[in-house]
Amino acid sequence: MKSGVWAWVPLGLLAACSGPQSALDPAGHEASAVAQLFWGMAIASLVIWVAMMLLSLHASRRRGEPWSDRAASRLILYGGALVPTVLLAALLVFGLRLMPELRAPGSGGTRVAVEGEQFWWRVRYELQDGTRFDTANEIRLPRGERVEFLLTAEDVIHSFWIPSLGGKMDMIPGTTNRLVLQPDRVGRFRGACAEFCGASHALMAFEVEVMEPDDFRAWAAREAAPVAAPPGQGAALFLKNGCGACHGVRGLATATGRIGPDLTHLGARQFVGAGTLPNTVDNIDRFIRDTRAIKPAARMPSFSTLPREETMAIATWLGSLR
Repeated sequence: MKSGVWAWVPLGLLAACSGPQSALDPAGHEASAVAQLFWGMAIASLVIWVAMMLLSLHASRRRGEPWSDRAASRLILYGGALVPTVLLAALLVFGLRLMPELRAPGSGGTRVAVEGEQFWWRVRYELQDGTRFDTANEIRLPRGERVEFLLTAEDVIHSFWIPSLGGKMDMIPGTTNRLVLQPDRVGRFRGACAEFCGASHALMAFEVEVMEPDDFRAWAAREAAPVAAPPGQGAALFLKNGCGACHGVRGLATATGRIGPDLTHLGARQFVGAGTLPNTVDNIDRFIRDTRAIKPAARMPSFSTLPREETMAIATWLGSLR
């Protein structure tokens, strides 16, 4: 029975090599380069480990027999100096060869500015045709085009990482770091903050959807447009309770806040609260009423004192913003 259980361990390890947040299942040009570097380092490490095991086995069989001065000198020269130097130099050359290409801007002209805040992501698109718009907590990218990310932080150090598309990059207050990614496969992938940033660090994720270029252009046109949903009671309650002072909703004249995430097309997103909850009206209502219970240390206050019918009306309206 025990041997049967242990037989599943390798399969479990292999299963962890794929998925929407796996660096070993690359879906982008940069991630493929990182994976190649990883496998190169793993093979070099395996070579060193096998050599050390063989040397240890040889030494154990020679127990009690002294090494000649010549054999000891050769072991120190080859095993201690030449072989490690050659392996490390090869890895260095391989890594340096990748770097210029990974930082080269593309011709697509799409630029995405991402700002990390506790505990969400402010996202601004700048397209080649001059279109600009804000969104939050989710990113859409065109397949096969290089996209330049401009990364900074509002409060503390965060780290931007989409394992399936590329390596991580720190986001530092007062500094703008640059990252270039080229997604090569359509699909949904998961990004995360890779630097501990506070109580809800583990709840600071984001969805990335890679689309065909034409689909991306169509999505960007819809996303740049103001809300199409009629104002109604939900919008009135949204403004009455001061939500528009913190959150922007394009097309709603008095909702121009920039303290919190832009909510213009919240209903079209996959998650609420930066990857925390699936995007449903009930979960939007939960987040409004019990924000800090769902996301500890979040800056948004909880509105649990409001009547349930009011928060549900706000949530229903927000869920209709597509």
